Amino acid sequence: MRSYLSPLDAAFLEIEESDETAHMQIGCAMIFDPVPGGDRPSLERLRERVRVRLGEGSILRRRLSMPRVDQLSLPVWLPDPDFDIGQLVRRATLPEPGGEGELTDWLGDYFSHRLDRTRPLWEVTLLEGLEGNRWALVFKVHHCLIDGISGAMIVAALLDVEPEPEEAKAPLEEMASLVGEDSERGVLTQRRGAVGEAAGGGIDGPIHPRRVASILSQSRRMAETLAAEELMPAQQTSLNRPIGASRRVATVEVPSEDLARVQQDLGGTVDDVVFAAVAGGLRRFFESRGEKVGRVLSMEPVGLRLRHASESLSRGNRVSALLLDLDLAEADPRSHYRRISAAASALNEGNVEERPPGPVRFAGLAPPLVQSVVARLAYMPGLFNVAITHLPSSPITLYSLGAIMRRTFPVVPICSGYAVSIAVTDYDGKTIFGLNADRDSVPDLEVLRAGIEDAFAELRDLCVPVKTRDLVSEPGLRS
Repeated sequence: MRSYLSPLDAAFLEIEESDETAHMQIGCAMIFDPVPGGDRPSLERLRERVRVRLGEGSILRRRLSMPRVDQLSLPVWLPDPDFDIGQLVRRATLPEPGGEGELTDWLGDYFSHRLDRTRPLWEVTLLEGLEGNRWALVFKVHHCLIDGISGAMIVAALLDVEPEPEEAKAPLEEMASLVGEDSERGVLTQRRGAVGEAAGGGIDGPIHPRRVASILSQSRRMAETLAAEELMPAQQTSLNRPIGASRRVATVEVPSEDLARVQQDLGGTVDDVVFAAVAGGLRRFFESRGEKVGRVLSMEPVGLRLRHASESLSRGNRVSALLLDLDLAEADPRSHYRRISAAASALNEGNVEERPPGPVRFAGLAPPLVQSVVARLAYMPGLFNVAITHLPSSPITLYSLGAIMRRTFPVVPICSGYAVSIAVTDYDGKTIFGLNADRDSVPDLEVLRAGIEDAFAELRDLCVPVKTRDLVSEPGLRS
């Protein structure tokens, strides 16, 4: 039985087709302690676990009916008659000595390659050879699959919530029950089904391919019109230029407890702390290049947080609600944080009248068209400077093949005009910033990585010491 692509799915495929430097895939590297007993991680056991947990009706067992989007005949999801878990779950070995440098180099190369559209649009690599006999699971999934439960399915197929679970028991439902309230779990349960046939297809699965083609054509025209007539382009920087197809990655890890303490002492939200740390890192980055940049416009890509975006748009909110001005000019960390927190607060409250791009509304448009338009805007060159995405996190410790997971490293796409993207997630008491950059135009990614680390350290140093916090207080910016 076939499942139709939604307009949003097809838009992500089209974006990749129109830009040879774009790899519209989302990925993650998960680092584990040695397997109990000291043996090698079992590739055969991992393959069998993934095979069983995906289930026969999973959309992750399907491939596109044809490799490209066409205006007269769009691909649909069809069961892959040649489905082979051995082609999708493979093994690799990190070069010696297996340290952080070797790991990030390997990941940069891994995320430089597109998924094969003649197969199901995901893959997993069991990576061995890390220092201390550690190992990793690294996966990438095409953006047309990741918005919703299918992304969680891959995690559930790979990970466990206890060291030795029942072999046939997938932890997806148990993991979802621990994510948060029902409204938050809607990200996993309401948007895209991948567990069985009834749920597998896409947000707008019943829409006929010809209707999807019409929506895509309308969305291209509308996105171009909005960009040209209503949206004010961001100030261009050295990060906003044509890029190549090769990637460079880096990571920053900070204690989540410290991040929460900054939020508690300085006010605002945890996201404000993330944005302020990134903005501080960008200021140092541009300074090292001799570049004067007073502000950058950041964007949270719509496809990664579809629940939030679709709810906002269904209420008729402006497209500009997805964009945030980050001040880089203020060098004092306290004043800098206050400015960013105030800007985020105004944005969250819908108070964007004083800044461009002005009111762009979607009243009266069908949701499929809205989703497709916004997806195109999210990857249209010139509208913003950098993508910063705070991804869902796991509140519990996770395992695979009996070994405990110690780190996780998220990666989100970049495309022409945007040389850096930043994904942020939380796990095991750490907040992790995953930096994905164009290898050629950002050879100095380490400067940005260290800048984010230093900017966060400055914010942390502003906090009242734990022993005296009960005696000294400072009013916050907002609750």
